[in-house]
Amino acid sequence: MNVSNKRKNIAKPPLVQIKKRTNIPSWKAWLIRSMWFLSALFTGGCMISALGYKPITVFFEMAKGSIGTATAFRETVKIAIPLLGAAIAIAPAFRMRFWNIGAEGQIKIGAIAASYFALYWQTVLPRPLLLALMIISAMIAGGVWALIPAIFKSKWGTNETLFTLMLNYVAQGIVKYLQHGPWKNPSSTGFPRIAMFHPDARLPRVFGVHFGWIIILAIAIVMQIYLKYTKHGYEIAVVGESERTAKYASMNVSHIIIRTMLISGAIAGLVGCIQVSGADFTLSDNTASGVGFTAITVAWLAKLNTHSMIIISTFLACLTKGSNTIQTIFKIPASAAGLLTGIILFFALGSEFFIEYDLAFPFAKKSKSIIVE
Repeated sequence: MNVSNKRKNIAKPPLVQIKKRTNIPSWKAWLIRSMWFLSALFTGGCMISALGYKPITVFFEMAKGSIGTATAFRETVKIAIPLLGAAIAIAPAFRMRFWNIGAEGQIKIGAIAASYFALYWQTVLPRPLLLALMIISAMIAGGVWALIPAIFKSKWGTNETLFTLMLNYVAQGIVKYLQHGPWKNPSSTGFPRIAMFHPDARLPRVFGVHFGWIIILAIAIVMQIYLKYTKHGYEIAVVGESERTAKYASMNVSHIIIRTMLISGAIAGLVGCIQVSGADFTLSDNTASGVGFTAITVAWLAKLNTHSMIIISTFLACLTKGSNTIQTIFKIPASAAGLLTGIILFFALGSEFFIEYDLAFPFAKKSKSIIVE
């Protein structure tokens, strides 16, 4: 090998090496989170200053508008309920490494099923039975909708990410068809709308918030127990680590995938029922409001721990409610308020990355060049 070829084959050290951390102390993890949170506030404050407002005043109003009063706190809880429910729904699928991106569609399908009974059975059944039927039908509909990609994945190995994502648009199309077609309220003028639900088809209120918050909190506790302490939860974890290992242990992988997605879709469908019967009181194309996608961030930040999801979903709900408040008070554009929320989320995700991984800079170290023979 001549000198010129040797020069071409000199292996240069990479600019940055990403190494996974092992057993990082909890104090160090929280220190990283704190530093990144302060960095988020500083960056957001610079943006607010550029718009001509005082950052401290804006942040204070965001906090006050989300948790400063009992009324504001109740509205924040209403925002957190579907977000937490959707995060819980995708948790078992994600632990199994089945990337269920279709919670948005499963929520809408569940809302459609619940809306059918709310619109056409409201004068036939007593309130307890009507609400029970709405909840059961929503869970069945959401579960069946999630079964479609699960069956294709287990039988033919299709890509579940694209499959579940595309089903979101199908569910959205069904809602729009019903809104503009058979379920359109004849008395509505202008924009087509579906009629508001009868009071008997609405969830009762507890402490000023609809009963859905109790249902979702109960599911969060049950799901944590299910994933951590049951045989099914163990099987989900094994399949997520390695399907070959699961098959070697005589586990029916196809059955586990179908069963887990049925549970995931059923919870998402329940969230749809809670949303239309507890918050919106009708079905529309904005029923899910993107919570199915935002829930992915919640689940990832919580590391699929449902108890942590409660805190994170509440925090995101505070950001959403607070951003709406500063739009009203300071006349800050919705895009700027959304950007502020995005900055805080970006830094939160960044902190989790640096907790999991460490960056090394080999080029800064004095080392000899390696010649590849």
